[in-house]
Amino acid sequence: MSEMDQAVAPEPFFARPGVEVETLPIGPGVPLGIERVTNPRVGIGGAYGTWGACYDNVTLPGLVEQQLGYALSDETRMNLAELGFLYRHHIPPLAPEEHVVLEVQTAARLLRAAAAASGWQPAEVDAVLIGSTTPAADDQLERAAAQAGIPRSALKVSIHKACDGGVAGLNLALNPGLKSGSLPGRNLAAELLGKRVLVGGIEGLSRVLSATYDPQALQLFGNGAGVFGVIPGRTMKFLAGDAFETYDEEGLLQVRMSYPHSRRSGEGQSLLEVTQIGENSFRVAGLQHEPKDGVGAVVMAGPMGMVKLFVRTGVMAVRRVYGAYRELMAQLGTSGRDICVTLAHHANYKINQLKARQLQREGITIPTPWLLNDFGNVSAASAMIAFLRRLPALAPAEHILFDGFGAGTYYDVVAVELGAGG
Repeated sequence: MSEMDQAVAPEPFFARPGVEVETLPIGPGVPLGIERVTNPRVGIGGAYGTWGACYDNVTLPGLVEQQLGYALSDETRMNLAELGFLYRHHIPPLAPEEHVVLEVQTAARLLRAAAAASGWQPAEVDAVLIGSTTPAADDQLERAAAQAGIPRSALKVSIHKACDGGVAGLNLALNPGLKSGSLPGRNLAAELLGKRVLVGGIEGLSRVLSATYDPQALQLFGNGAGVFGVIPGRTMKFLAGDAFETYDEEGLLQVRMSYPHSRRSGEGQSLLEVTQIGENSFRVAGLQHEPKDGVGAVVMAGPMGMVKLFVRTGVMAVRRVYGAYRELMAQLGTSGRDICVTLAHHANYKINQLKARQLQREGITIPTPWLLNDFGNVSAASAMIAFLRRLPALAPAEHILFDGFGAGTYYDVVAVELGAGG
């Protein structure tokens, strides 16, 4: 079952040992903290972090009320500690062009740090797949990769599937049978086998919240990013996985798209549109249920609405992939093997607890630790950060599960085996 992981101390991220903090000279100055993680036993390293001033659950309501223009009521003030969140990071007001500069510089630093933690030079990176709910610019990933020193010839795929984007990128890089969101006429898992790949999620949600009037969203979301390096087939081997789409007809979690999408969907057609935006650059864009004009960038139903949106289909997605995993183990004559841990999107602690309990009723009892109390909901970055925080404790040949789910509604679940480093 999902449980609070006491290995992650309830302290502000910038105060953690090993976090490198700098102030980016943008606007009045924006603090950025990055922590590098490496596990040489499995040959995987990466970097994660956040940017902006830190707000705890005592100081956050003042920021939220300033944005809303009115005081939070007892009904709208959330018990955030109960939901697993103690801190969020937010940036000061910036001009549109400053937002782009900030997020490109932040992403470039994270890509460089993740490559270094993997033991690679940026020039050695073959591909970058990054989930981002609402990028500050259409070419944000390309600009960040160039600034990081990653070659123009490297494949770049930006994935916009809300909170599912990070795990979706991993599924795309590893799963040779993936259909949803795949590039036309190409099998990325086959192309990237044995290559150096950076995968993750980079989310500047504080910028998005500056155009939001939903008190729930303003209290839950914050900035965060996690990127790690893998060599498919070597340091991380695909076992089972799939992607699922169930459109949010009711608009339980509405998100304004900041990326190009036709906003059309036909019966039986995917909600995802794949577009080539450069010689080696692609965009995987998911259709979102968007708010009406004038009501802000994010509109959320109450807590029960989020449960309705994510839990039922989320349990189905995990059950199907876990079933395929068990079948594979039986075929290999290793039916005694099992998945040791699930690294899930941290929507909130109660949602993850409920999913874990429902899966347990179906005989699926995989530990799902809660690892992000110092970030808030950081969308596509959360499962990536959770993996990096768990990485030091993982061992070669262990089987782990990534569980991503996000607005739209999109689900990616991937079971992998960790390789031996070297």
